[in-house]
Amino acid sequence: MSEQGKVAAYLDLLDAQHREVFALLGGVPPEKIWQRPLPGEWSIGEILDHTRILNRSFRRLFQVVWLLLWPLGHLRRERPYQTDIDDVYARPDFPMSVGWLWTPKHTPTNPVPLEQLYRETAVEHQKIRAWYEARDEAVLGHINLYDPPIGWLNMVQALRVAAYHDALHFRDVKEMVRSA
Repeated sequence: MSEQGKVAAYLDLLDAQHREVFALLGGVPPEKIWQRPLPGEWSIGEILDHTRILNRSFRRLFQVVWLLLWPLGHLRRERPYQTDIDDVYARPDFPMSVGWLWTPKHTPTNPVPLEQLYRETAVEHQKIRAWYEARDEAVLGHINLYDPPIGWLNMVQALRVAAYHDALHFRDVKEMVRSA
């Protein structure tokens, strides 16, 4: 069943999560932001940059998918569509080792100030917001994508999955701050 207004709620959730995690990091020394907890594991800065890069890559993919499938979604816009989706990252069989596909640009050997990470992430979130807000949610709800580990989902649900993805990594960041 469709529920108009979910896109706005999901965009607000993305932004709120982003602001919360960066606010938590305000007092963390820069060397801790880029310190890897163990060899082969990402630092806080790398995790944050990974979320930005993944979101950017899917925004760009969605721009192409929109161009190709907009007419079909437009024809179906009066029909109901799903807006909610479970936390796919909580599924027991979900593959959690694919982050290397979206490697961070900023690393311990190429660090940037936390303020720059914040700005870059905020700019990407603004681009996502502008892109989604410029489209009819009912059309977005009828443009379906297939993701092998997730299955079929529409572009509204995909936005919710993005928020789940960020939340997953932001929990990791919070735990790293607590254990530091």
